[in-house]
Amino acid sequence: MRSRVMSALTVLLACALLAPAQQLALFLSDGTRMAVREFEILDDRVRYFSTDRGQWEEVPLEIVDMERTDAENRRAQAVVEQREAEVRRERVAERRARTELHSVPLDDGIYYLDDRNPVPVEQAFWELGKSKARGVVNVLAPVTMMPGRRTFWIKGLAAQTVTSGEKPIFYMRLDSFSQFGMVRVEPQKDRKRRVVMRTYIVPKAEEQFEKYEEVEVFRQQLAPLVYKVWPVEPLPAGEYAVVEFTPGESNLRVWDFSHQSAPAP
Repeated sequence: MRSRVMSALTVLLACALLAPAQQLALFLSDGTRMAVREFEILDDRVRYFSTDRGQWEEVPLEIVDMERTDAENRRAQAVVEQREAEVRRERVAERRARTELHSVPLDDGIYYLDDRNPVPVEQAFWELGKSKARGVVNVLAPVTMMPGRRTFWIKGLAAQTVTSGEKPIFYMRLDSFSQFGMVRVEPQKDRKRRVVMRTYIVPKAEEQFEKYEEVEVFRQQLAPLVYKVWPVEPLPAGEYAVVEFTPGESNLRVWDFSHQSAPAP
């Protein structure tokens, strides 16, 4: 009898900790489940407040499955605690996002978070044959669908912006929505350039396919057209770029950076 009383007291304590919307359950030996707000053991009876009928009632203790009642209510309490923890994490993330948003400059562009200070990343000129532009290239639209491969590249073997740490963080403020991501660029020492992307054209289908070495990233939207971007895995040292483009079209914007795996001196 004493063990049953202690079990019931444990459930009553859990009841006090539950959110108002959470209900307890009282299980009978035949499997019947009764929704209750609270209950207590009085000698050979169980007194409970029925949420269905809104009143206090009693049943014999011998027909109540206290072991299952205790286990099920503990399980329900664990679910409630997990949900409350998730809500708290979401609220903390929202507050952090609002704080971060205030630190992002109002001008469109890419910013590298260097020691808590957003540093502008210079947008790179890219070249395609004899065509050169910063951002969307009007001379390429419309483009005659000629079969073959085209290479988008930028001059030099290293970017001016240098990042460090395992997972560099970038903020993006865009003037319009399009596809964006992070790519690893391919240095070509003999030509003193870095290849950002190659496109392959299928003329009959009038389709264009892009090929690039994508870096898997997390994307967190801080506000409309404002994002926080950082690599999923630690970033090896090398040459990279944040790119914005529309698949199947010849518009491209590039913000290049050199990454050092160790902190910059």
